[in-house]
Amino acid sequence: MSTRVIGWDMTAALNLGDAMGMDRLVIAEFLPDLEQVMVSEMNKRASQTDES
Repeated sequence: MSTRVIGWDMTAALNLGDAMGMDRLVIAEFLPDLEQVMVSEMNKRASQTDES
């Protein structure tokens, strides 16, 4: 059985964006779409590693 990612810590993501000087409105607009793609890719790579 392998570990799967189900989502990101959005508070941490917003704080990281703040620390980088990004506008919170921009972060809030793009973060959900980025999270969806990245979680999918992370899980795809994890399953490829499990099969090796």
